[in-house]
Amino acid sequence: MFLESQPLSTDNAIGNGRVAIAFEYDGREFHGWQFQKSGVRSVEGDLAKAVAKVANHPVDLVCAGRTDAGVHASFQIAHFETESIRNRRSWVMGINTALPGDIAVHWAGNGNDDFHARFSATYRRYRYVIYNNPVRPGILRGQVSWTFRPLDDARMHQAAQALVGEHDFTSFRAAGCQSRTPVRFLERISVLRKGSFVVIDIQANAFLHHMVRNIAGALMAVGTGEQSVDWLGQVLEARDRTLAGVTGPAHGLYLVDVGYPAECGIPEAECGPGFLRPWFTAEENRPIPPSHIHIKQRPVS
Repeated sequence: MFLESQPLSTDNAIGNGRVAIAFEYDGREFHGWQFQKSGVRSVEGDLAKAVAKVANHPVDLVCAGRTDAGVHASFQIAHFETESIRNRRSWVMGINTALPGDIAVHWAGNGNDDFHARFSATYRRYRYVIYNNPVRPGILRGQVSWTFRPLDDARMHQAAQALVGEHDFTSFRAAGCQSRTPVRFLERISVLRKGSFVVIDIQANAFLHHMVRNIAGALMAVGTGEQSVDWLGQVLEARDRTLAGVTGPAHGLYLVDVGYPAECGIPEAECGPGFLRPWFTAEENRPIPPSHIHIKQRPVS
């Protein structure tokens, strides 16, 4: 999960203030991140109960980015306030002991006084995974999207470059999105094939509700030849959600990295999900700071 080893030592005094945690989860059985009414599972609800057992008091969690029902995370960050002091091993192992099997905490540390899991983040990175095969998946059901129609990843990649930069992303925004502005800065997006899997890798300063899934759905329309390479840019400029087509299924989406300034002390992620990691080079899995981003064009076949 992390590029550098973070030993679970017993000599760290962590607590008596703001504590940050890094964790992953399988989103299939959760109704998203946010607390839900009684009887409906949420990542926040399960995690807050587990953290409270170790802290010995109720906690309010703030995460880097709320995920929808069915969406996964291989690298998510949250913080909470506590007067309790534990070492890193006690926080991590204690919380995990109280968690269900589909959430796992990997790291805990003190956040600086002004650290904020959401507002201190400089970028978020997602990967949308499509299984492109005539036969639906069995083992990875609920963990990848699927289409039997052949996808041309080079066409998808070229079309996606129209989205790079600061734009009004109204055309890719859910109707219920509560953001005050539809403007986002999309720093990079690539589409590549690994065998039967097509992966959309996308990074921005922040995302609108359903933005990545709506982009994924539109790119699949380009990949099948249903729409032209230029169509995606036209949809973006139109600022009309009805033109962008279907929303990609939630279970294909993974939050894989959240970037922070070095002084925040948050460890770097090795981008997942885990089953994809061996298919990418170490450089492709490393975090890409916004100042180092450059777009590589790929020809259309």
